[in-house]
Amino acid sequence: MKDEPTLLVEFLGNNPTIRIIDFFLDNRTDYSKNEIIKGTCMSKTTFYKVWEKLEKFKVVTPTRRYGKAQLYKINEQNELIKKLISIEFTLGIQATNEALVRVPVKVGSKRK
Repeated sequence: MKDEPTLLVEFLGNNPTIRIIDFFLDNRTDYSKNEIIKGTCMSKTTFYKVWEKLEKFKVVTPTRRYGKAQLYKINEQNELIKKLISIEFTLGIQATNEALVRVPVKVGSKRK
């Protein structure tokens, strides 16, 4: 995981389930379990504690096999994921608007 939390992790909390979902939302392709573990900087023990729940609620879906590894992607058809995508989008707009308010605008600068 990055040094600075994403807006979604900052808003919903730095827990394993949110970190895995956030990983997939930031990287919209398919990954093996090992790639997800490395990408989230999560221990295998922590990962496997929440992975079954993500499969049970169809948050992630298997896509294809690459050698012996099963690859997974986020299930963008899942209603929960649709709402999280919307929340992430709204957080991005809010952060952008706040950043624009903080940027000083020079009015009446002289040209030479």
